[in-house]
Amino acid sequence: MLTPEQLFALNKQNVAAAFGFGAKAFEGAEKLTELHLQLAKTALGEAAETTNALLAVKDPQEFFALQASLMQPSGEKATAYARHVADIVVGTGAELGKIVEGQLADSKSRFDGLVENVAKNAPAGTENVVALAKSGLQTVNNAFESVQKAAKQVAEVAEANFNTVTANVAGATKAARPARKAA
Repeated sequence: MLTPEQLFALNKQNVAAAFGFGAKAFEGAEKLTELHLQLAKTALGEAAETTNALLAVKDPQEFFALQASLMQPSGEKATAYARHVADIVVGTGAELGKIVEGQLADSKSRFDGLVENVAKNAPAGTENVVALAKSGLQTVNNAFESVQKAAKQVAEVAEANFNTVTANVAGATKAARPARKAA
């Protein structure tokens, strides 16, 4: 069946894939951390500006005008932040999915080769059993491919829905601006 050299190569490949998977996951976490740090830095700067602006207020009308101007960009900022997080998560998930798909395809190929090897070396009179095993393997392969396609479609629909919601929120925020200014 498998020689020691083949087993060693297989283990080496699996270890490399595991480290590659970990590196991609860490890369995604690193991007999220950078985003959060940038958000904290921006929030701190804006808090200082807001505090200075509040300290400079001289009458109630100026206070209410300042308050209204501070609320306008909040929705846009929240939408942009959510979009960045979604981009990082979707991108990292896609890269991890490619690694897993590659490993599964390689494992499937090896298993198919093993079944073919067993079929070639099967004793006489076992053709029906070998044919049944091959048929079962093909059924499992077809089911696996269907599940992969369905998972990709679900991810695409979820991303499309998120993009639609983000666009609607951004549109609502922009539409609310003139209404606030008019009030």
